[in-house]
Amino acid sequence: MTGGAALLQVRNLESHYGPIAALRGVSLDVPDAGVTAVLGANGAGKTTLLRTISGIMEPEKGEVRLAGESIGGSEPDRIVRRGVAHVPEGREVFPLLTVAENLAMGAWVRADSAVDEDLETVLGYFPVLRGRFRQAAGTLSGGEQQMLAIARGLMSRPRLLLLDEPSLGLSPRLVREIYAIIRRLNRERRVAMLLVEQNARVALDVADTGYVMETGRIVMDGPAERLAQSRDIQEFYLGARDRGLGTERRWKRRKTWR
Repeated sequence: MTGGAALLQVRNLESHYGPIAALRGVSLDVPDAGVTAVLGANGAGKTTLLRTISGIMEPEKGEVRLAGESIGGSEPDRIVRRGVAHVPEGREVFPLLTVAENLAMGAWVRADSAVDEDLETVLGYFPVLRGRFRQAAGTLSGGEQQMLAIARGLMSRPRLLLLDEPSLGLSPRLVREIYAIIRRLNRERRVAMLLVEQNARVALDVADTGYVMETGRIVMDGPAERLAQSRDIQEFYLGARDRGLGTERRWKRRKTWR
């Protein structure tokens, strides 16, 4: 699928864990300054996709291009310097370091003079972190750690932010708060985002375009609004039930991806 100028292009990407294929010919585009969602259940390959794009895993086959330049198989630090920040599943903040030190770690690849200015901007998006600035990251709540993980990623001044399950383990109120910030960042900072989620409802609400993954493959793609109207998306990811199915159970009906 393509739409607008693509900042990130992934073509026929394959990655393995030993003999097990985790990605099977995945292709997708992330438009410049757009939000692209990747939906799927546990084990679909979503996290592997982000790890391969960010250089944590090396692809077996395929191509990853950022702004036309090949980055597939590059070292993670080079990919960060090219403008890609990865906010991993489970937050993975440095628990013994303070909030201030975690944010400084996000800017370690930079040598410009605007780091302090960007720090003020980032704290403006996450004001709760200003009040926790000298506090150890491991003592923050789950929602505050998620905010810190995103803020740390922003400190590298990325063109593309990879977000892995930002709603995981958070209350509905915190999910709404995190996604409100994600919308603002995209709208005001023009940061492109590749967002992987099991929470299809919030992901499709913020995304422009989306893809659905199953067992390492893309099985459906399109504008987020159209995906939200799909019968399969509504039933298998949004929890809707088709009254016309009568007594047929969800697990007995096979997905048709339409």
